[in-house]
Amino acid sequence: MGPTKGVWAVGKMQSGFPGGMGGMDLGRVMRQAQKMQEDLQKAQEGLKAIRIEGSAGGGAVTVMVDGHRDVVAVSIRPDAVDADDVETLEDLVLGALRDAQAKARQEAEQRLGGIAGAMGGMPGLF
Repeated sequence: MGPTKGVWAVGKMQSGFPGGMGGMDLGRVMRQAQKMQEDLQKAQEGLKAIRIEGSAGGGAVTVMVDGHRDVVAVSIRPDAVDADDVETLEDLVLGALRDAQAKARQEAEQRLGGIAGAMGGMPGLF
């Protein structure tokens, strides 16, 4: 008689997986995953509350973002406004925005990095 197709190898069944899971406690793993998820949610809520400022032109233009990189305020000094040179002002606003968003990304990575690392990196989190 030849080998039978579809028959699992003889082994101990744990947690519904053939051959077991190397002695892992699935309940404990699930509790740890739930705690990491809660920690991540708390950290993300904390990011919403922080304010990070970016600037350009020596502070002529400042942009404030929250920890999720959403713009919450823009400030332009009067001496930065020249009706004959709107392009420079546009460049300053864009530069200040990029500066603020880069700082917010770094802050998020610092605050969430440990949690994300424990969850296998989670690409695209930041």
